[in-house]
Amino acid sequence: MASALLMMPSTGLAHVFPVKRPLNSTTLPLSSLSFKGLSLNLSSNGSRATGFSQWVLGRQSAIHPRRQGSGFETVTVVAAKGYKMKTHKASAKRFRVTGRGKIVRRRAGKQHLLVKKNTKRKNRLSKMTYVDKSDYANVIGALPYLKVNRKAL
Repeated sequence: MASALLMMPSTGLAHVFPVKRPLNSTTLPLSSLSFKGLSLNLSSNGSRATGFSQWVLGRQSAIHPRRQGSGFETVTVVAAKGYKMKTHKASAKRFRVTGRGKIVRRRAGKQHLLVKKNTKRKNRLSKMTYVDKSDYANVIGALPYLKVNRKAL
């Protein structure tokens, strides 16, 4: 079994995949492979590399092309798609945002045992109150898409 190299150009970069195939009339020998008019001679010449290894060593501009007359390399930065932040649904039911962008919440203590609480206290507990500034980081972390005006703190 002889090993053959498959060369597949992909967006300007040449990826080399070693593939083991039997050498028959349908597969090409390694010395006849070419890439963009460059024939690959796989002979060794003692002290210096020739053929494919010389081509790989001399092809540094294939990965990062250099500008003519400039010592800087041009690199294209491609950002991967980031993780989509999730809304904490329990927090979304507990907090609201006012028109000015402040976060409000319900007061605690009006769920049960209301008989022993007087009417004035129950009315006070019915009203919404602002979330303290020290808790903003926790609430915004749980609700990343909440439209909060941080300047209105």
